[in-house]
Amino acid sequence: MRQEGILKTWNDERGFGFIEPLQGGQEIFVHIKAFPARSARPEVGAVLSFEVELNADGRKRAKRVECSRARRRAGAASADSPARWGTATYLVIPLGFVLAAVVAHFLKVPAWVMGWYGGASVVCFAAYARDKSAAIQGRRRVSERALLMLGLLGGWPGAIVAQQRLRHKSSKASFLLRFWGTVLGNLAGLVGLFVLLRGVRAT
Repeated sequence: MRQEGILKTWNDERGFGFIEPLQGGQEIFVHIKAFPARSARPEVGAVLSFEVELNADGRKRAKRVECSRARRRAGAASADSPARWGTATYLVIPLGFVLAAVVAHFLKVPAWVMGWYGGASVVCFAAYARDKSAAIQGRRRVSERALLMLGLLGGWPGAIVAQQRLRHKSSKASFLLRFWGTVLGNLAGLVGLFVLLRGVRAT
């Protein structure tokens, strides 16, 4: 039985991506070999017609994939593409550290705080990588709540790098909205915390 879905993510270098079924449900893994041999390279946002099969491990994957319609709302699809926003997104990291440096200078923030951000970023990147691997292999995923919490606790620089380098969680609007909320929340919390501590020391 054929289904239709939107190609949500695509890694052209490795030749695989994920399809979001139009009828809802879990995203389905698709490999370049599932497309016709002489077809154009898959593009994020394309509406695809496909069948579903189980691989040797019992996990779902798409087969006999065909492009049903060229692209849905080309402008919207481009806006969701992580490649378009990659450079601008990376700029948030140095801007965040500039803010942290200013706060550190005026509010006497301990040096270990910057180390905390570095360590949290490594942990956060690893969590994204684990979730991406689990999605491909059909294993238990890392919850979005856990990924957002790691970002809120200071791992958001690592999350930004993971989103762009791994092409993971970089085109889901609902997740990104909450993610950027955690970035702002973390930076606001950092400033608020040390303003409070400075007030305590002054009394």
